[in-house]
Formats: sequence, C-alpha cells, structure tokens
Amino acid sequence: MFSTGEQIKKYLFLPIFILYFSSLSSQVNDTIPGQIPPLRKPLNITNIQDLTKDGFNFWQDKFSGHFAGVDFGINALLFADYSNYSSEEQGFMDNDLLRSNSLYINLIHQSIGLQYNRNTIGLVTGFGLQLQSYRLKTNTTIEETATGKVIPKTLFFEDNQKSKLSSVYIITPLLAEFQVPVRHYANRFYFSAGFYGGLRLSSHTKIKYRLEKKKEKLKTPDDFSLHKFKYGIMARTGYRWINIFATYDLSPMFKEGMGPELIPFTFGITLISF
Repeated sequence: MFSTGEQIKKYLFLPIFILYFSSLSSQVNDTIPGQIPPLRKPLNITNIQDLTKDGFNFWQDKFSGHFAGVDFGINALLFADYSNYSSEEQGFMDNDLLRSNSLYINLIHQSIGLQYNRNTIGLVTGFGLQLQSYRLKTNTTIEETATGKVIPKTLFFEDNQKSKLSSVYIITPLLAEFQVPVRHYANRFYFSAGFYGGLRLSSHTKIKYRLEKKKEKLKTPDDFSLHKFKYGIMARTGYRWINIFATYDLSPMFKEGMGPELIPFTFGITLISF
C-alpha cells in the first residue's frame, strides 16, 4: 500500500508524463518528409499601391512628344501686296510651288509632361535648321538698292535660266501636344500646335544659266531686307509613320517698305522621326 505522499506524487506525475509524450509526438509529425507545414497568416498585409506606384496602369511612362526628325515642305507666299511697286514690277516674287521647298533638320527636342498620372498632354520644344528656297517663276532675280529696297532684276542669259532666293534659319518651337491612344496604348494619334521663332543665319540668290553653251551659276549673298528674326505658328499631326506639318509666319517676309508684303506659308511631311 502506498502512503498518502506517494499517492499524491503518482497523481501529479501522470498528467506531466502524458503532456510530455504528446508534445514529443507533435514534433515528430512536423518533421515527416513530404508533409507541408501549415501556412501562417501574416500579421501585416502589404498594400498593392506601395508596389505599383500610385496604382497599376499603363500610363507610368513619361510623356514623349514629336518634333525631332527630318521634314520636307513646299513653300508658298500668301496675301501678296505690290502697292509700292510700278505695274512693270508687279509679281516679281511669284514662285514655282513644286520647286520652292524647305528642308527642316530638327536636331533635338525636349518633352515636358503636364499630367500627374497620365502621359497624353505635354509641351514640346527644341531646335533645328530650316533650309528654305523660293524658285522664281519669271525671268528675274532680286537685288537690294542703296536704300535697302528690294527690286527685280531681269535676266538676259540663254535658255535653262533658273533663279531662286535661299535662306537658312535656326528654328525653335514651343508646342502643346495632345495624344490619343489607338488600340494599343503605345500607338497614338497626336496633334500639336504652338509658336516658333527663327533666327536667320544666311541668305543668298542663285542664278543658273548657259553662256556659250556652258552651264554657269552666280551666287550672291546678302540680307535682301529679310527680317533677322521671324516668328509664326506651327501645327503638327500624325499617326505612326504618317506625319504632316504646317507653318505660317506672323511676320512678313521683308522689312516694312523694303519689299512686297508677302506672308510665307509651308506645309509638308515628316521623312524621318528621331
């Protein structure tokens, strides 16, 4: 027979023994090969917006405008006014449209987005070169008098005479551009419009003719009372590889009173986009 003290120890030892073997058995089950331990629920849930920068969308790319590239255009002279010339001198700046052109070499542009979480509206600026020429229809060229007035000069060479006025400008635009995604967000129709300024670097007339059946040419550099600075409106639009543009000068071609009043206008296409 057990004493009272021994019976108390017996009853205390039995539950401790059961708890010990139960714990040992659970540890063995946790390490059984091939058994995946249960997943524990995390205490903190990560916000998806922290991973996607203000939410998931296709508009995280920066705004990219259109200007840099090579443009080719046809030059026209609008709203001609020869009121300060005689009847014999009227129309001496009439030009052959198909042979009067501008080549724009737009070297660089900078795009500035105007939206916080979209990239379809922005500003575009940059600079480029405009190589501009006007092929004159009549058998004339131009020259500048001592007072600075531009007057016509008749040519008396043999056949195949060609006369043109050429100039080179640095062009800087500031355009507001709007883009509309079509089907895929990377393919966009765009339209831009704004102002541009130009600085004339050089200008000259060139005459090509035949003398005693030999081809000759005469190049005469001068400012011909052209404005040193010009400014105007530019518009551009396109989709993928089809891009067109137009420019309209707000300043007349010649200085006031020094030539006929003519407004240059150019329209054309983009040959290469950078």
